Amino acid sequence: MVIIDLMTLLMGVTMGFLAFLVIGGVSGASAWIFYPGRSSGLKPLKLFLAGFLGFIAAAASAYLGQYAGFFQSGQMLEWLSAIFASCLVGCIFTAIAK
Repeated sequence: MVIIDLMTLLMGVTMGFLAFLVIGGVSGASAWIFYPGRSSGLKPLKLFLAGFLGFIAAAASAYLGQYAGFFQSGQMLEWLSAIFASCLVGCIFTAIAK
């Protein structure tokens, strides 16, 4: 935790757009692929939509957490909230869509 705060202070390292895209996209797409239930094959549009919703959830959770004052940009809690939110939204979307 101290190392991340030090990196943010000294180098201005923050979690940005690409990190949200990777975290949200991978967790949303993996929720679609690995969620149990019957599937009529791998549909690229629904897979893309699950990844996009995961990206939106990751970005929203990080920005809302910063706005509410729970954490600052680049802290480990921001990463954890982004991962949790994108997995949750991916699983909810997959449960409804399958």
